[in-house]
Amino acid sequence: MAVEFLSDEQAAAHGAFPESLPRGELERYFFLDDADRELVQGKRRPHNRLGFAIQLTSVRFMPDPRQVPGGG
Repeated sequence: MAVEFLSDEQAAAHGAFPESLPRGELERYFFLDDADRELVQGKRRPHNRLGFAIQLTSVRFMPDPRQVPGGG
């Protein structure tokens, strides 16, 4: 995605979670639609489904998954 029109600060934050998110924003990021739930249900056991759902929701918006902020 072209980001030349963004400021340096906006470009650096593009595709990354902010330092903190209000509950409503978290719900928006981590909402699973029908297609997501179908993918999750294809996994073998509950712990596999949970792990896959967490990965799916936490990194699917990020160009570099290593940018996911740590818990605090």
